[in-house]
Amino acid sequence: MVSFNKVILIGNLTKDPEIRYTPSGTAVASFGLAVNHRYKQGDEMKDEVCFIDIVVFGKQAENSGQYLSKGQGVIVDGRLQQRRWETEDGQKRNKHEVVAQTIRFLPKRQDGSSEGPSRSDLPGDEGMDEVPF
Repeated sequence: MVSFNKVILIGNLTKDPEIRYTPSGTAVASFGLAVNHRYKQGDEMKDEVCFIDIVVFGKQAENSGQYLSKGQGVIVDGRLQQRRWETEDGQKRNKHEVVAQTIRFLPKRQDGSSEGPSRSDLPGDEGMDEVPF
């Protein structure tokens, strides 16, 4: 059976990226992403927010740590991954997260309500791939 695992999300960071390094020196950044879904219920518009954990590696992780901050908008292109582990007291845990293959920084809103760098402050194409739409 053929399978396909692809996720594309557009949202805002819920916190500043946390950067760490693997023993081999590879940068790993993790952050939360809030993705909104707006729908109509009767005559009223409702907003539903989904909070998603994002992990990114390498140069994009370094750039994310340097240039992204809470509230900044991004486009994330990646795959869904489930992590499983056992706590010290023997409880089994698991969580789903998106492993980003590309992260595209979005410019600040014109009203200035989004934190983060301006478009001119963002890095060039090194480590940043275009998300195909």
